[in-house]
Order: sequence, then C-alpha cells, then structure tokens
Amino acid sequence: MILITGATGLVGSHLMVELSNSGLPVRAMKRKHSDMSLVEKVFRLYANDPQTQLAGIQWVEGDLTDIVAFDEFLDGAEQVFHCAAVVSFHPSQIHQMMLTNVQGTANLVNALLHKGNIPLCHVSSIASLGRSETWEEITEGHLWKNSDHNSRYSVSKYASEREVWRGIAEGLNATIVNPSVILGPGNWKSGSSELFTLVWKGLKFYTNGSTGYVDVRDVAKSMMLVMEKQFFGERFIVSAGNLTYRQLFSQMAFCLGKKPPTINVSPWMAEAAWRALAVKGFFTRTRPAITRETARTSLASKSYSSEKLIKATGIEFIPLEKSITDICRIFLDDHPQV
Repeated sequence: MILITGATGLVGSHLMVELSNSGLPVRAMKRKHSDMSLVEKVFRLYANDPQTQLAGIQWVEGDLTDIVAFDEFLDGAEQVFHCAAVVSFHPSQIHQMMLTNVQGTANLVNALLHKGNIPLCHVSSIASLGRSETWEEITEGHLWKNSDHNSRYSVSKYASEREVWRGIAEGLNATIVNPSVILGPGNWKSGSSELFTLVWKGLKFYTNGSTGYVDVRDVAKSMMLVMEKQFFGERFIVSAGNLTYRQLFSQMAFCLGKKPPTINVSPWMAEAAWRALAVKGFFTRTRPAITRETARTSLASKSYSSEKLIKATGIEFIPLEKSITDICRIFLDDHPQV
C-alpha cells in the first residue's frame, strides 16, 4: 500500500493519479472537510479510467498534528509520500504554517521510525536551499544560511526538511525532493496556479526577478523515480528550467490571448506597494495581495540546476513552454468566454 499526505493538493493529487495509473494501491490522508474538487479534476484530466480509479482510492481522515491518526493511516504501508504543507507568505499564517510543516513532519517521521522504518519521500522546496553568492546555478550543495531575507515559508520548509534529516540520522530510509515553482492546473485562486488568473485578467506589471519552474507532472514522476531507485539519504532539486518573471508572464499571456505585461516594477515601487496594501489590509481586515516577502521574492534573481536528478534517474523534463501551453488550455476550458 502506497500512502500519500496532502493528497488533495496540487502535487498530491497528481502523484495519486500517476500511482493509480501504474496500478498501485493508494491510501490518502485528508482532513474531514477537505475540498475534493481538485482531486476530481486531476483524475478527469489524467487518469486512464477516472471514475473507477478515484473510487479505488482508500481515504483516511486525519491531521498531521494528531499523532493518533497515524496508527490507522500507516497500517500495512510500504511507502509514504509526504506532500502535505501550508504555503503562505502572509504573516498571519506563520503559526499554522510552522505547526503543519514542521510539527506535522516531525510527527510523521517519528511514527515511521516507530512502525519499523517505512520508506519516505518528503516534498521539500527550493525555498529550503541556500543562496548563491554569484550568478551560478543553485544546487543541492548550497546550504541554508540564516538571514533576515528568508521568508517565513522558507524557514518552515527548512525546519521541516531538518526533521527528515533527523529521521535519516536515526535510521529512517528517506529521500527528499526540492521542487522549484510548480506549474499545474490547480486552484486558479491560490498558489502558483493563480498566476494564470492574474495574467488572464490583464496583468500589466512585471519585476526583473527570475526563478526555476517545473511541471507538476514531472514532480510526481521524479518522486516515483527516486523512491523506485531507493535514493535514501539524498535530496534532489526538481526544476525544468529558469525564467524571468517577464518571460513567464509573456508566455502565459500569449497562450491565453492576452497582452503581455509592459510596466517594470522597480524595487522602490515594490516596497511602496506592499506597505500601502498592508495599511489598506489593516483597515479593511483583508489579506494584502502583496506582502513584504512576496515583493522581495519577485525582485530576486535565482537559477537552479537539476543535473543531479537527471544523471541519477534519466528523467526528461516537460519543456516549460509546453507546460505553460497545456495549463493555459485547461484554464481556458475552465473559463469559457461568454
């Protein structure tokens, strides 16, 4: 039995389909009132037999912060894929993010060790890696450095990954993947999938920053490969390529039939924007669309290398242009023009 946490999210739902298409039995953890719409959509898009395969998933209600929930969940497990995480750059969510990402991972690691060392694949992030002091690509060898520039999300993912390394030191067979920004047909109102909505609505602005991107299907494939080959005690960057934000938004705009962004946002403009929106959010009791952390992230220029993963597994990534085109097609199907 293959187990998945975070199965109702972008990565978890796509991994679940890949495992199901391979004929593997899957047990997935979800909260009592989890939204299943994304899971249903992903199965419709990619499953060989959507209705039958989705009905074959064994669901267990539980929460990573509740250690009692692991008893039923881990019974008979052969492998565990840990995809559950809170992704947020809003200060108000730091407590929940640390609780789920760090304490939840610690609970899972402890339960796996207690159950007799069930193999684990942990979904970390490039956010948990160190920075490059030059323009060179960031690799698995770039170690974390404490800095005021680290986002709260980065801190939570770094601490979460440390719990897995702690488990490895105690004898756990575990491997770690560090995806870059994951592109996929997720919830169009949150996460990286919301970028397609912003461009569709006529995004006019871009920053000079850059980062790595990868198709969610490749993330799922990479996870299955590193577990199949038992690369325990290792971590792998999963990134198909690097793009500037202007390149990304322009490609999205072209595929969606919209005008590309033309107004460059300078550092001082980004600084002014998050401060103004923070004040507005305080008085309106709403979360600002731009925070200090998202403003800083959008201005940073970083590139990432997946050479280690490619050499180890032979994976061929979906080109980013094709990935963006595929996702835009799904987005337009979900947003028919009236």
